[in-house]
Amino acid sequence: MDIAGDRDAETTAGLSSEQDWRTFFSRFSRVILVANSEQVDVPALRRAYTDDALFVFFNKAYKVLQQPFAGHSLLVSRAQPRGANIVYRGEVEQVLGLFVPDRFHGILNIRLAESETPNTQADYGGTATGHLDLTLLGNGIYPADKLPTSGFALAYWLLEQRVPVEVVLAGFSGKRSEKWRVVAVHDWVFEQVCLRVFATAGKLSLHDADLSDPYAKLSARFPEISPSQISFTVADVLSQRIGNTDAQVDKLISLTGVLKSADMFLRNLKPRFLKKR
Repeated sequence: MDIAGDRDAETTAGLSSEQDWRTFFSRFSRVILVANSEQVDVPALRRAYTDDALFVFFNKAYKVLQQPFAGHSLLVSRAQPRGANIVYRGEVEQVLGLFVPDRFHGILNIRLAESETPNTQADYGGTATGHLDLTLLGNGIYPADKLPTSGFALAYWLLEQRVPVEVVLAGFSGKRSEKWRVVAVHDWVFEQVCLRVFATAGKLSLHDADLSDPYAKLSARFPEISPSQISFTVADVLSQRIGNTDAQVDKLISLTGVLKSADMFLRNLKPRFLKKR
């Protein structure tokens, strides 16, 4: 059995194979993936779990961390075509300053597409850095025209590899708000369906999520109505609602056409040296 001191000493430096990472994650009782979401309350999350849990944060962790995090922690920094965003934006020092060094295990530089460029440990100011290439993750499963989010990819990998650790997801709602963007390059519906299926099957936990199924309750109350009838009806209703939403979106696009034209005109007026930035 690992002791706390072993976990304190373990860093991500040099980790690159799936076996390396299986061994690393297996040292902890739980792996808690913390999404950059306004629904996340980090202090409450820390109180909810034992001290031997590993908290995994993603990319711009300052979105959810207001003060240095003192628990066992790991930062996932996703590769991009230009390298990780916190590197090319010069935010490495700002982000790493949010973790107490004694229990910060380092960085996992994750790669999810052939077009993404991994970063070196030097890019992160010498902070312990390991790499995990998941370009083939979900091959033939994840929608081919989209890319998985870092959080979904890591959760999926932990389950697929049968890593002997309890996986907990916090803040994985995929909800858009005035403050939080939902980037279109990811298939948020597919990810939400998968995560809820995994949670319902007991393969992972969704922290503070309500997994009650009103349709299952409806089927139990009226057993003469088959689950397939309910499923087809739900799909039909959703299809109609999406169609109605698309119609309203088209109207909004038409109404904002003038604003878009004005914006493009003003952008073209920028001096060349500003365009290069």
